[in-house]
Amino acid sequence: MFLSKSSLYYRPRGRDHEALRIRLKDLAGARPLYGYRRLLVLIRREGQIVNHKLVYRLYKDQNLELRLKKRRKRSVVARVPRPLADGPNQRWSMDFMADRLEDGSRFRLLTLVDHFSRVSPAVAVGSSLTGRHVVEVLDSIPRSRRTSVIQVDNGPEFISRALEAWAYRNGVALDFSRPGKPTDNAPIESFNARVRAECLNTCIFVNLEEARETLEAFRLDYNTFRPHSSLGYLTPAEAEDGVLQTKGKESWLTHLSVQKWGADQKWSAPRKLDS
Repeated sequence: MFLSKSSLYYRPRGRDHEALRIRLKDLAGARPLYGYRRLLVLIRREGQIVNHKLVYRLYKDQNLELRLKKRRKRSVVARVPRPLADGPNQRWSMDFMADRLEDGSRFRLLTLVDHFSRVSPAVAVGSSLTGRHVVEVLDSIPRSRRTSVIQVDNGPEFISRALEAWAYRNGVALDFSRPGKPTDNAPIESFNARVRAECLNTCIFVNLEEARETLEAFRLDYNTFRPHSSLGYLTPAEAEDGVLQTKGKESWLTHLSVQKWGADQKWSAPRKLDS
């Protein structure tokens, strides 16, 4: 059998991906709850042309994958779906969360999110938040950015006379979820899960002022930097600016804007739990 000398002595030489491997690990350390798809978006933002399969292989080789429990699928009763928003500020969701300060004092959060763009218009923090405080937060949002429908649950703050009067004066409809059905308000439940996992669970707050500053920094980071999977890995701010209305889904990634600050810069967590 004839075999050329070059073939006999050929030794495969793999490409050197050490720089990409180090950068991927740095990004995963700065954003520990980002999966490989979001990390791929951040790497592409920096100008690197890389294949998603290569990033996934390096991601798996370094054991960077997220260990999340899979939820069981449950059958649900069919119901009439709510109309979907086809533009920014057509439908918002609003909900409350709770957490504790370093000394054990309890505080509450009021969160809002836009159904179409996933932009969070505001996050309020206080030791006690009533219907009057909800009205004050909504009044602080410019009229040009307000919605016509707000989806809420049946909490006492949302069925209060103060909020009902505000909604009537401003021509805003309050769409109430079915009691005991948080899945009716899925957008705000998803946003609250991100707030809990990426901010509240990673920080300890000394006082309310520190909590307000940190949560506002997280909100801005979420709106302007964090790639969102349901938006084709655009940021909510990019979606609100009309990118989704003018570009096809297959070309979204090519229109990602280059951020002025590095992908490995954190949004500012004052104190880590393991410190």
